[in-house]
Amino acid sequence: MTNKTNKNNDNSVYIISVLFVLGIVAWALIANESFGNAANGLYVFLRDNFGWMYLMGMFFFVLVAVLLAGSRYGNVKLGPDDSTPDYSYVSWFAMLFSAGMGIGLVFWGVAEPLNHFVNPPLGLAEPGSADAAQLAIKTSFFHWGFHPWAGYSVLALALAYFQFRKNTPGLISSIFIPLFGEKRVNGGLGKFIDILAIFATVAGVATSLGLGTLQINSGLNHLFGIPTNTTSKVIIIVIVTILFMLSAVTGLDKGIKFLSNLNLGIAFVLMMLAFLLGPTVKIINAFTAGIGQYLGSFTPDSFRINAFGDNSWLGGWTLFYWAWWIAWAPFVGTFIARISRGRTIREFIIGVLLVPTLGSFMWFAVFGTLGVNLGLDIATEAAKVTETAFFVVMSHYPLGSIISLVAVILLCTFFVTSADSATFVLGMMSSNGDLNPSTKRKVIWGIIQSSMAFGLLLGGGLTTLQTASIAAAFPFALIMILGCISLFKELKNEDLDAVNERYKEQKINKV
Repeated sequence: MTNKTNKNNDNSVYIISVLFVLGIVAWALIANESFGNAANGLYVFLRDNFGWMYLMGMFFFVLVAVLLAGSRYGNVKLGPDDSTPDYSYVSWFAMLFSAGMGIGLVFWGVAEPLNHFVNPPLGLAEPGSADAAQLAIKTSFFHWGFHPWAGYSVLALALAYFQFRKNTPGLISSIFIPLFGEKRVNGGLGKFIDILAIFATVAGVATSLGLGTLQINSGLNHLFGIPTNTTSKVIIIVIVTILFMLSAVTGLDKGIKFLSNLNLGIAFVLMMLAFLLGPTVKIINAFTAGIGQYLGSFTPDSFRINAFGDNSWLGGWTLFYWAWWIAWAPFVGTFIARISRGRTIREFIIGVLLVPTLGSFMWFAVFGTLGVNLGLDIATEAAKVTETAFFVVMSHYPLGSIISLVAVILLCTFFVTSADSATFVLGMMSSNGDLNPSTKRKVIWGIIQSSMAFGLLLGGGLTTLQTASIAAAFPFALIMILGCISLFKELKNEDLDAVNERYKEQKINKV
C-alpha cells in the first residue's frame, strides 16, 4: 500500500479549511453574541440527543486499545521491522503528555475536585463531607483517566501504522484506504475527512488556549494586580503567539522537544512542592483510594446517563470532557504518531495509555487534596470562579505565591507547546501529510488558532469554549470509530509469524 505522491500538488484541503475556519473566527469576533447563542443552542441539541453516542464511543476506544495491547498484533512495529524509536522514553513521554493534556491539568487540577466537593455529582454525597471529598477525587480520575488516552492511542496508532508501515501520507484520510479504497480517499471523501480533522483540531486547541489565557490572566491578577479584562487577554494571546511562532520555526526536534522536557520538569517540581507542603499522607491516601474507586466503578460510570431525567451535570462535565478529547484526537493523534515511529503496537499502547494516566492521577490527587483539605467554606469561595480556584487555594499554603508563580510559568510553557504542536500538525494536515511542513503554513495556522481562541472568549468565555469542543467533536467521533475498524481490517494482512520471528531476533541481539 503506497499513496505518497498523488496528493502532493493539491492545495484544496488547505484553502477550504482556512476559508472555513476564518469564517467561524470572523463570526465569533464580529457578532460574538450571535455566535455564543448559536454555539449554546447546538450544545444543548447535541447533549440532549447524542450524549449516549459520546459515552459509547469513548468506551469503545478503551476496549479497542486494551484488545490491541493484548492481541497477537502486539509485536507489530510502527514502521519497518528493523526500525527503532526516534526518541528516548523520557522525551517521548514528555512530548505526548505536553501535547495531550497540557493547560487542562493546571486549569482543572484544583478547580474540578473543588466543584465536585462543593456540588457532589448527581447528589451522591453531602457537600463538604468526607464522602464528597473522595467522590471529587474519583470523578476527576474518571474524566482524566483511560478514556482520553484511549481515544488518543487508537487514532495515533492507526496513523502511525499506515504512515510508517504502509507508506501512506500522514493524513487522517489515509487510514481509511482499506475501507473505501485509494480512489475515494484521494477524492472528495478523503478531503472531507481531512477538513473535518482540521476543524476539530483548531476548535479543540483553541478551547485549551482560551482556558490558558483565562487562567494566566487570573494568575497575573492574583499575583501582581494586573486587571482581568479584554485588553489583558489580547496582550497575553499576542505575546504567547509570538513565543510559539519562534518555537515553531525551530522545528520538532529543537523547539517542541525542548519545551516538552521543560514542561515535564516544571510540572514535576510544582507537584512535588505541593505534595511536600500540603497534607502529604492525605494525598497518598486519596491517590490510593481514588484508583480503587475509579477501577471499581469504571464500567457503570462509563455509561451513566439519565434516561428519564435531567442530564445537565453530565453535559457540563463528562460530555464536555469526552467531546474535548475527541476534538483533540486528530491533533494529539497526529502528533503522537509522528513521534512514535519504531515502537511496537503493545509498547505504544502501554506507553500512551498507562503512563500519562498515572501522571494525571498523581496530579489530581495532589492538587485536589490541597483544595478539599481546606474545608467547605474556602472550597466554596475558591470554586466560584474556575480560573482563579488554583490561586485561591494556594494562597492558604506555605510558599503559595511561589507555587502560583511557577503555575503561571507552566501555563505559559504548556500554552506555547500546545500551540506549537498544533501548528505543526495543522501544517502536516494541510500539506498532504508532509512530515516537515513549511514555516509559512505553520505561522498562518498559528495566527488563525490564536484568533479563534480570542473569538471564543469574546463569544461567551468558558461556556462557549466548552460548546465549541462538543460541536467540533460530534462528526469526528464517527470518523474515529470507522478508523478503528479500518485498522483491524488492515492488520489481518500482517504475516505475524515473520513479525514475531524478527521481534525475537532483535530482542536476542539487544542482549
